[in-house]
Amino acid sequence: MSNIKTYITPAFSRRAVRLLFVLLCVILSLKGFSQSTSREYNIKAAFLYNFTQFIEWPANAFTNADAPFVIGILGEDPFGSYIDETVANEKLKGHPVIVQRYSRLRDIRNCNMLFISNSMTSRLQEILAVLDNKSVLTVSDIPNFARNGGMICFVTKENKIKLQINPSAAKDADLNISSKLLRVADIVETPR
Repeated sequence: MSNIKTYITPAFSRRAVRLLFVLLCVILSLKGFSQSTSREYNIKAAFLYNFTQFIEWPANAFTNADAPFVIGILGEDPFGSYIDETVANEKLKGHPVIVQRYSRLRDIRNCNMLFISNSMTSRLQEILAVLDNKSVLTVSDIPNFARNGGMICFVTKENKIKLQINPSAAKDADLNISSKLLRVADIVETPR
């Protein structure tokens, strides 16, 4: 097991606190705006990238040291080019961050984070079953996503985007979610 101090340096802690602050500002800034789909999904795209700063993937989540960190979108893409612009030239612990779009579940090969579009609602349980115990962070805005076994659900209430997180689902996938992210979310569990 690697030494945790390798990952938690004072610089990392300051960066994590800054990113958390930005995340909170984004959440709070939505209060006075009427959301258009475009603006809503631009903000969600920023969230997706920022999740990489608060979640730790196991070393075996990457096929090699140069493998990219893949943010996948399954189903209809609500983000357009904004998500590509958000992650352009970004790296996560030396891994270039890229976006891949999938129309079919079987097309997913090496994905680290998967946004499951509303267009896939009818197949949600099948998708989650295929991803079960794989180190893939599942994210969606499908209603009750986290309660149904997903890991992070975007919920819009009173023009604010909030997070619901299912830590048990993340733990089953060997993903470690920072307590800083958990503090700004509603914690939910999958019914047994």
